[in-house]
Amino acid sequence: MRLRSLTLAAASGAALLAAGLMPAHALATPAPKAAQEGSVSAADLLAKVKSCSQISNGKYKTDDETSATVPVCGKNGAVFWKADMDIDCDGQRTTNCNEDRDPWYQDDTAFHQSDGKPLKAESLPYVVVPSTSGIWNYSNAGIKGGGVVAVIYDGKVEYAVVGDTGPTKIIGEASYATAKALGIDPDPATGGADSGVTYILFKNSKVSPIESHSAAVSLGNQLAQQFIANN
Repeated sequence: MRLRSLTLAAASGAALLAAGLMPAHALATPAPKAAQEGSVSAADLLAKVKSCSQISNGKYKTDDETSATVPVCGKNGAVFWKADMDIDCDGQRTTNCNEDRDPWYQDDTAFHQSDGKPLKAESLPYVVVPSTSGIWNYSNAGIKGGGVVAVIYDGKVEYAVVGDTGPTKIIGEASYATAKALGIDPDPATGGADSGVTYILFKNSKVSPIESHSAAVSLGNQLAQQFIANN
């Protein structure tokens, strides 16, 4: 889980700009937008999560320095939350996910590929769930490693898997690949989105093998259609 401060990240960018090390447009240039995954629209999914029936015993912070404002909500066949997106680059070392690019890098993930190796954050869309605590126990809610997640941002839907666990009091994190697909800056040190991300986790689902994104999209689209019909 990235415990970075968005304020500090913005300040760093401003300092580079002032020093002439970064062009003025660099801070404002959005990442390329990705295509919609599956046949269920972001609008249709968001229409089903307008209200929250809280199932967590408390609320989560989105970053270490913020107050706890995010509940985990329950729906038929799913749980969801609305938060920010910090960037997880943990798992196998790759070009953009390693100790040099990520100050918080760890070479493992809570859940592993079918060959036993950690996941690849740079290429596999995955979501981080808070580790079990008195606030919420994800496994008791039918959420498991490899479970399907619909991640919604800026009118786009990206299907991911539950791939890692994070701090017990913080929520709102996904892999480098998830962010990139949604048009969010995936830089593990300075990227992410400070709000506007919805995570819908489908209960009792499991992608096999966990590292197959195409399998996640296929199952995710099917479960999203069921979610629309049942809520």
